[in-house]
Amino acid sequence: MRAKPSSNYGSDTEPGSANRTFLIGGHILNAPKPVPGLYLVATPIGNLGDITLRALETLAGVDIIACEDTRITRRLTERYAISAELKPYHEHNAAMARPKILEKLAQGASIALVSDAGTPLISDPGFKLVREVCAAGHAVIAVPGASSVLTALAVAALPTDRFFFEGFLPAKEIARRTRLTELARIDATLVMFESGNRVEDTIADLSDIMGGRDAAICRELTKLHEEIKRAPIAELAKAADQLETRGEFVLVVGPPRADEGIMTQHDLDNLLRSSLSRDSVKDSVAHAVELSGRPRREVYARALELAKEADKETRGDDGED
Repeated sequence: MRAKPSSNYGSDTEPGSANRTFLIGGHILNAPKPVPGLYLVATPIGNLGDITLRALETLAGVDIIACEDTRITRRLTERYAISAELKPYHEHNAAMARPKILEKLAQGASIALVSDAGTPLISDPGFKLVREVCAAGHAVIAVPGASSVLTALAVAALPTDRFFFEGFLPAKEIARRTRLTELARIDATLVMFESGNRVEDTIADLSDIMGGRDAAICRELTKLHEEIKRAPIAELAKAADQLETRGEFVLVVGPPRADEGIMTQHDLDNLLRSSLSRDSVKDSVAHAVELSGRPRREVYARALELAKEADKETRGDDGED
C-alpha cells in the first residue's frame, strides 16, 4: 500500500491500531505496534539493503513517520511495503510541526523520526524536537543503524581511537580557512561533510593548512558509484581537479603529525599547570605559546581556566557562593 503524504499532523491516524505487516525477502512479517514515544530511526545512507530488521519493524508499526522529504522516505517504505503515514518534518516547517507531534505523543501515538539518509540529528533536523519531547516526559528511543560518519571513518584507514566530527564547513573561503586552522589543532582524526561544488576548494584549503597529513575522500558511500581515495592531503589536492564532483562527500583527515609542531591538548595542560605553579599567568602563557605552536588567545583562555581550577583546589571549595 502506498503511503499518502500529508502536510499536517491531524487525527487521521488512530493510536492503538492493529499490528502492521510489511514484506521482506518475499515473506510477510508482522510488526507489533511500538509503545508510545518518539523513535529515532537510522535509515540507509545509500544502499536500501542496509536497513536493519528492527528499523523495519519500527517503521511498519508506528502511527506516523516524520521525515525530511516524503518522496525520499517513500522509496524506502515502498521497497518494504510499509504503509505507515508519512509526514514532513524539516528545517522549514519544524516550528509548526513540533507542537503537532507533541500533541500526538500526548494522545499515546508512536512516531518515528527519520532523516533523508543515516542517523537522525547528525547534521539533520531533530535536536529541538528531541529536547521538547524529553521535556514533556515522553519516551525517546534510538533505533541505530547506518551513519556516513562512522562508515567513512571505518574505511579511511586512519586512526579511529579518537575522532572529531565537524559536519559541514563554512561555505565562504575566509571563514572556511579560519575554521580549518582551528580544527588543525585538535588531536584527533577529523571527519567533515562537503558538497560536490565546493569539495575541490576545500581540499585545496586542507592542503595549505594540513598538507602533511594522510586523508581519505569518500564519495557516494554504499552507493553504486562509491569511490574512496586515500593519500596525503597534498597529493589529493594535486589531483582534485580530476574528481567526480557529483554525489555526497565525507572527508576524513588524520590527527596532527609529530613534525607539525602543534602540541596536544593534554601536553599543553601539563605545561601550563607546571608553569602556573611557579610563574604568573602572563609569563606562563608566553612560555606555552612559544613551545606549543598554538595561538596566544587559545593558550591564554586555557591558562585562566587552569588557574581558576588551581585556586579552587587551594581554597578547598567549589568556588560557588
